[in-house]
Amino acid sequence: MSHTGLDAVSQKLAEAERAAGRTPGSVHLIVVSKTFGPEAILPVIAAGHRVFGENRVQEAKAKWPALRADCPDLELHLIGPLQSNKAAEAVALFDAIHTVDRPKIAGAIAEEMRRQGRALKLFVQVNTGREPQKAGVAPEAVGQFLAECRDIHGLTISGLMCIPPADADPRPHFEMLAAMAQRNGLAELSMGMSGDYPVAVACGATHVRVGSAIFGTRG
Repeated sequence: MSHTGLDAVSQKLAEAERAAGRTPGSVHLIVVSKTFGPEAILPVIAAGHRVFGENRVQEAKAKWPALRADCPDLELHLIGPLQSNKAAEAVALFDAIHTVDRPKIAGAIAEEMRRQGRALKLFVQVNTGREPQKAGVAPEAVGQFLAECRDIHGLTISGLMCIPPADADPRPHFEMLAAMAQRNGLAELSMGMSGDYPVAVACGATHVRVGSAIFGTRG
């Protein structure tokens, strides 16, 4: 089965990979299903897509266990902020967390992964625009925070994530994140959303997070 929104984004993503000289299929498309229920998600699963992103632990907990029971190979990414008191639920439910951004969260995730015997893919969120209202590690603190994650909490960090300021040209932010990842020996970059994912691919994104371009306006 095909899905119009998914097909359009997949085609545009493939074109962006080609234009950037990237290996076809090397950029992972995370379909952001926050605020959408199973009736919107099921057609995307039926079209063959398996990787989804949610912003909130409680919302994900309400809808994904049933969807996963029918489709056990689904992969679920937490792309919204995580509170330490939700770490146990997040580690049980998600396969990746893109928003590791402070020592308390790093410690809570590490403790829960040990307790539950689970190994999640982890990204550190960087506040590339230094926006006071936005989560994320300050750019100059990334190296130190990565060292803390590794040396104090025993975490393996796979990559970095950012959300550029809404009114800014995203390219300098994506380029900054890519340079930071390279400096710190990290291979993965979670960056790019519905409005700018082709630019993110050109700058080296390995994961793009696309919702409204697939589902339409938020439910």
